[in-house]
Amino acid sequence: MARKKAVALLSGGVDSCTAAAIAKSEGFELHALTLRYGQRHEREIEAAKRVSAALEVRNHLIIDIDLRSIGGSALTDQIDVPKARSIQEISRAIPVTYVPARNTIFLSFALALSEKVGAEDIFFGANQLDYSGYPDCREEYIRAFERMAHLATQAGVEGRSKFKVHTPLIRMTKGEIIKKGLELGLDYSLTWSCYDPTPEGLACGLCDSCQLRLKGFQEAGVKDQIRYAGKTR
Repeated sequence: MARKKAVALLSGGVDSCTAAAIAKSEGFELHALTLRYGQRHEREIEAAKRVSAALEVRNHLIIDIDLRSIGGSALTDQIDVPKARSIQEISRAIPVTYVPARNTIFLSFALALSEKVGAEDIFFGANQLDYSGYPDCREEYIRAFERMAHLATQAGVEGRSKFKVHTPLIRMTKGEIIKKGLELGLDYSLTWSCYDPTPEGLACGLCDSCQLRLKGFQEAGVKDQIRYAGKTR
């Protein structure tokens, strides 16, 4: 009997890779989707390739789009990436690393791929506890996107598919996410989180993403195996 198909948005970071590992553990045939959108931390694309191979996904599609032409984010524009902020500062407001409408764009590509391959399930590593100001990581947004998906697709209108966006990490801390991934055998040394890596390819250790990653590994009680600039962590 053929396995049920799912599309997993795979950025190469801790959250998306853990969500994909959860999908695999639930028996889905995975079709991974990665977007190269002009992000300054393009190294994450290579991480997505490594994780995709480790998870033995059915197909890994990498699509090029260029959000630099829109800009408006420290990840796609000439805006400094915030460094050395406290966890309280990180969660206080929408940060300049927010990319305008990025998750809506990503989920739209995932929806198109889902309709094409005959999948009803999309796995998305959204999390409300990190970057609580991100408007496109909230549960109400996810449910609204599902409603839109049913109205905007041939499969939805004809009643052939009832699309579901799975967000298994939405209420988990970073430490809980990492523990879950380790339980599933995920090798986090394959992943990448840093927004502003050094020319030598080391994680900066100071951007919001690095700090949340390091906090998560500390909470999980395990050592992060990727290399950071400045000192051994």
